[in-house]
Amino acid sequence: MEKTLVLLKPDCVSRALVGTVIKRIEESGLKIVGCKMIQLSAKILAEHYAHLADKPFFPRIVEFMGSTPVVALVFEGENAVQVLRDVCGATDSTKAGKGTIRGDLGKDIQENLIHASDSAQAAQVEITRFFSPNEIFAYGKRK
Repeated sequence: MEKTLVLLKPDCVSRALVGTVIKRIEESGLKIVGCKMIQLSAKILAEHYAHLADKPFFPRIVEFMGSTPVVALVFEGENAVQVLRDVCGATDSTKAGKGTIRGDLGKDIQENLIHASDSAQAAQVEITRFFSPNEIFAYGKRK
């Protein structure tokens, strides 16, 4: 079974869409094996978005993602990364298809409600960035 990371972003939390988004992901067949609400520090944001550090919009992303707590989740299932990315839709909500989380509920490229790992390798790195091993469960049982 593959695992993947989800961050429900500040716009998801402030617009009270956390339950709606989680329900849509669960309806895809993925199971929650880790969940917590956290305030992202400048250090973890710099690490998580290091690949964008040279972009002009980097400071805006860091400010946005640190503006309120986020909900971090780990989902597990067959082809979890691809299933989740299909459920999310394109990063730019204005270009995401109808029936996807971003297409139906997002506003734009930044206020797109959700971060999802883009590969199995990225998911492994991101999960360890946000969760310790004892915070990941196997369908209700501690691994």
